[in-house]
This record gives sequence, C-alpha cells and structure tokens, in this order.
Amino acid sequence: MIHAYTWPTPNGRKLHIMLEECQLDYEIHPIRFGDGDQFKPEFLKISPNNKIPAIVDEDGPGGEPVSIFESGAILIYLAEKTGKFMPDAASDPRGRLAVLEWLMWQIGGVGPMMGQNGYFTCFAKEKVPHAIERYQNEMGRLFGVAETRLGETKYLAGDDYSIADIATFGWFETHERQGQSLDGLPNVTRWLEDLQARPGVQRGLQVLDENDPRR
Repeated sequence: MIHAYTWPTPNGRKLHIMLEECQLDYEIHPIRFGDGDQFKPEFLKISPNNKIPAIVDEDGPGGEPVSIFESGAILIYLAEKTGKFMPDAASDPRGRLAVLEWLMWQIGGVGPMMGQNGYFTCFAKEKVPHAIERYQNEMGRLFGVAETRLGETKYLAGDDYSIADIATFGWFETHERQGQSLDGLPNVTRWLEDLQARPGVQRGLQVLDENDPRR
C-alpha cells in the first residue's frame, strides 16, 4: 500500500496519474493548504520542504517502509518499482537518459516558470506587468521547445510514453487558464489529446476533484 499525501495541483496530479497508470494500491491523504496541513509536524516528517506530493510506501526497499518527497523523485521511484514508463539502465541506457533529460526539463523549467506565471497572472493581489510579461514569455518559449520536440517524436523522450510525459502533462493541461494559446502548436495539441485519452490519465485527473469523496 502506498500512502499519497497530495492535493489536485499540477504537481499532485503527476502522482495521481502515475499511481493510476501503474495500477498501484494507494490511499489518499489530502493536504489542504487553506487548513495549514502542509505545516503540521506529522507531514513535515514525510516532506520536510512542506510541499506536496509525498508518499509513504509500506513495501519499500528491503520490504521496509520508505517515505519520499519531491514529485520527480517519486516518479523515478515508482517507475523503478514497477518497471514502467522509464527504460532500464542496463538494457536501454540512452532511452533512460532521454527520459531523465525531459523530466529534468519539466522540473527545472516548466514547473517553476508556469508556477510563477500562474501566481502573477491569476493570484497576485497586485498586478505586476513586468513579472506577468516575463513569465508568460518564458512559458511560451517552453511550449515552443515542446512543439519542436513533439514534431520529432511521439512523446517527449521518444516513441514511448514515460514519466517525462506524466510530469509535463500536469502543467501543460492548465494552459488555458494560464493564458497560453495552443494556436500554432499542433504537435503539443496532438500530444495533449493523446494523453487525455488515456484511461489512467483520466482516472488520475479525477483524484480529489470536486466530486471525489476523498476531498
């Protein structure tokens, strides 16, 4: 059993989709930011950076429980645990490297830039035009990077669906409310539609939505 400490944000949805895609048994523990759950001592023992998602796997390495925080680390761990959505280092080292490259592209670029864009565009009490322009421009650049890449390959890391796609989808699917148009981005549009059609992605998007009793 995997205990998932999470909320339906772009980073949380990475975990939800991965758990569903891997068909793992899991239990949801909602972390409600408005209630300050992220600062409670019991959560900080699992996620010392007070961010979601985090997991506790009762059947960790050696059969002992293990806690993991940071979405990228969780995705890598679950991919290695299940043998899904990331090539094996021995049998396909180049494929694995490509997955890690595009996963780090999401973690180091897409997430931070779109997170800042979302804040300044949607949530900041005071509008800061320079900040909005900066982060919207950078978000547009990153969508352009993905457009070029997805014109060369079916998925971000190559011909196979991987944790790089799972990680990036959680952010790219918010494009409309972030002010990013898909006009002129046919490859990104095709990729988003392909992922949205996956049953595991659909189930993952329903975790902790407004109709989910676990919310």
